[in-house]
Amino acid sequence: GVYTCKSCGGELVCDESTAATACPFCGNPIVLTGRLSGDLKPDYVIPFKLDKKAAEAALRNHMKGKRLLPNLFRSENRISEVKGVYVPFWLFDGEAEGSANYMATTTRVFRHGDTEITETSFYEVQRAGTLPFSRVPVDASRKMPDDYMDSIEPFDYAGLKPFSTAYLPGFFADKFDVSIEESSSRADKRCRQSLSDALQGTARNGRPYTSVTPTGEDIHLKRTGVHYALLPVWMLNTRWNGKNYMFAMNGQTGRMVGDLPVDRKRFWGLFAAVVAPMTAVLTALLYFL
Repeated sequence: GVYTCKSCGGELVCDESTAATACPFCGNPIVLTGRLSGDLKPDYVIPFKLDKKAAEAALRNHMKGKRLLPNLFRSENRISEVKGVYVPFWLFDGEAEGSANYMATTTRVFRHGDTEITETSFYEVQRAGTLPFSRVPVDASRKMPDDYMDSIEPFDYAGLKPFSTAYLPGFFADKFDVSIEESSSRADKRCRQSLSDALQGTARNGRPYTSVTPTGEDIHLKRTGVHYALLPVWMLNTRWNGKNYMFAMNGQTGRMVGDLPVDRKRFWGLFAAVVAPMTAVLTALLYFL
């Protein structure tokens, strides 16, 4: 069915056997509002490889040693609320073709009598080439921060399977709400940058240039296909002092990201505990002087 969170508006698709307890985005209760329809069916899925215990252990390790963390985040009850979510992604196929110009330099330092001379030579370098790309991922959910999803990449596409609802029981599946057209600009940017980096990487061509500076490039993209896939993410969203803090872990590889707050009361309490003994010692020293 399709579950909609009345608080944040997040929509998730899940198997009927999945208990809908709380929204993984904001923690509020979610309610059943509809049924799975044909246009929601993905082409592919990467099944969860790491279970909930692995996600909980990673979250505990992420918080380890952080003495200023609020107690709410350390709570075992809170840690146990980490949820497995299949996040929707568009996977883009295509090819990038282009050329680039660079200004390269070599520097030689030598002495002429008592004078040190620096000789700089300039070279114009040109490079051109093509770069095919396959399954460039762009998350298709507005609720999932793009920087978080980029940070837990890459996924191992060797684990990509034709979609089946058999993978859904026990997990949520976020419903896509970002179109292919909206996502394409992010995919195009990544493909352009990949070709740009590849061309610049060959600009030295084995020569001992001191520097290589781009002076212009012309890159064209051709898209040959787009696929819709669900990729596994363990996540926990905690709201504290009016701000959301998210933990996310790649459910296949274990790569993770998460920001954590500092409890100012705990900070000043610790500060006072350290300063008070120092003040007492200083007072004693002054007294005996």
